[in-house]
Amino acid sequence: MDSELTGTLKSIKIFSNMAKYLNWVAVEQKIRNSKVALFTPLDLKRILRASEISVRFFLTRYTKKGILIKLRRGLYALANDLPSDFEIANILYQPSYISLTYALAYYHIIPEMAYVITSVTTRPTYEFDVLGKTFRYHRIKKNAFTGYTPEKIEGKTILIADKEKTFIDYLYFVSRKIYPLNTRLNLSLLKKKKVIQYLGLFQYKSLERLVKEVYGQ
Repeated sequence: MDSELTGTLKSIKIFSNMAKYLNWVAVEQKIRNSKVALFTPLDLKRILRASEISVRFFLTRYTKKGILIKLRRGLYALANDLPSDFEIANILYQPSYISLTYALAYYHIIPEMAYVITSVTTRPTYEFDVLGKTFRYHRIKKNAFTGYTPEKIEGKTILIADKEKTFIDYLYFVSRKIYPLNTRLNLSLLKKKKVIQYLGLFQYKSLERLVKEVYGQ
C-alpha cells in the first residue's frame, strides 16, 4: 500500500478514536452550560477545545447515533433539547427577524394559525425544510430592515418585528402579489400612526395605496 495512503488512513483512525472516546455526558453538559441552543463545528471546537478534525468525526458519529440533529450544513442541536421554531428561525439564516404571517398569528392580528415560519432578511429570498417544518425568508431592502426588538418568548430572547412592523412587512409583500390579503385583519391591535411611520421606509406607491384601502380611506 502506498505510504502516503497508509499515513492518511492511520490519521483517520486516530481522529476517529479521539471522537469515540470524547465522553458524551461531559460534552453534553459543556454544550448546555454554554447556553448555545444551536451550534456550529466552530462553536463545538471552542467548547470542547478539540481539533477541527476531531470535532468533525465527533459530529458525524453522534449525528448518525441520533444524539445530535443536523438542521442544515454546519448547524446542529441536541436531539433531546431541540430549540423552538423561533430560535431556529433567527439562527438558520442571518440577519433575519420573524415577521409576516407567522408573527401576525403570534400577535393574533390574524385568527388563523401559521404553519410556515416566516422571517424577513436583507439576503436573497430562501426557504429551508427543517425537522418537517418550512422556514421561509423574504428579502427587503436594508432601509426597511428595522422595527424588530429582542423579546422573551418561551424563555428565550427572540428577534421579532413589533406588531406594526409585522403588519407593514406583510402588506408590502401583499402589494407585490407574494401573499394574498387576509380579510380578517384585527386592526384594533395596531397603532395607525406607527404603521404610517413604517410605511415611509418602503417608498412604494402600491403599498401606500394598499394601506389606504385596508384602512378604508
